[in-house]
Amino acid sequence: MDFLAGCIGGAAGVLVGHPFDTVKVRLQVQSVDKPLYRGTFHCFQSIARQESMFGLYKGIGSPMMGLTFINAIVFGVQGHTLRFLGQDTPSNQFLAGAAAGTIQCVICCPMELAKTRMQMQGTGEKKSKRKLYKNSLDCLLRIYNREGVRGINRGMVTTLIRETPGFGVYFLTYDVLTRSLGCEPDDPYMIPKLLFAGGMSGIASWLSTYPVDVIKSRLQADGVGGVYQYSGIADCVRQSMQKEGWRVFTRGLTSTLLRAFPVNAATFATVTLFLLYMREDEAGKDCEPAPRSLQQPQQPQASSL
Repeated sequence: MDFLAGCIGGAAGVLVGHPFDTVKVRLQVQSVDKPLYRGTFHCFQSIARQESMFGLYKGIGSPMMGLTFINAIVFGVQGHTLRFLGQDTPSNQFLAGAAAGTIQCVICCPMELAKTRMQMQGTGEKKSKRKLYKNSLDCLLRIYNREGVRGINRGMVTTLIRETPGFGVYFLTYDVLTRSLGCEPDDPYMIPKLLFAGGMSGIASWLSTYPVDVIKSRLQADGVGGVYQYSGIADCVRQSMQKEGWRVFTRGLTSTLLRAFPVNAATFATVTLFLLYMREDEAGKDCEPAPRSLQQPQQPQASSL
């Protein structure tokens, strides 16, 4: 059930947040010598004007396919790990989230590679004159044929460094907030509280690992056209710092945070409400009382997804 809830929540999150993700990637990888965009809103306007609104949804095929499975894995693994650990405590929430974040990297890394390459394709053109990739799947196949398994896993180390602690913070923050806010099933303000907790969890998660995401995006965008600028993670950090200073690690942060709140609010609220509905239905069929609190240790909890 955790897996199915994650699928539904993931699809909701992609549709809400993909345009902001496109803006984030463009800002993260643009050349500092010849910048195309002055900031978040200028980038958003430029893409919409030069490439139409569809330009903001470039590469959406990859996350629509991948994020559905990723969220299924994340919420499923997190739930199973928490049950394995035995106690629903903040530290166990962090460990369960970190475990889920680590495992989903197998899908996340190739998916984000294809997404990044598709988002960079045809920059500034309403209709690309020369498309290197037809779609996300074609992108991965071309990279695989040229570079093998290592190629489609470009950026895996930085993905692991970002996702493992990031998902730990994600679930820890949600657990702490839902407990503090008192998200009870019979609370008339439960949905706004869940939306707030989910949105703030996403923001906390991104803030904790954002510099790593900048390096990951640059490494995954590197090599388009066969020209490589960076030899590895350390070289990317060194070159980026030399040219742009510490501010390089905040590139695209505004669009990321604008995206993080609605996407994760929608994801967590959808997953939580779906699980509550399904578990109450099961409880009714078994002639057992539905859980009265999202925090009862022996009953399904909104904070232990």
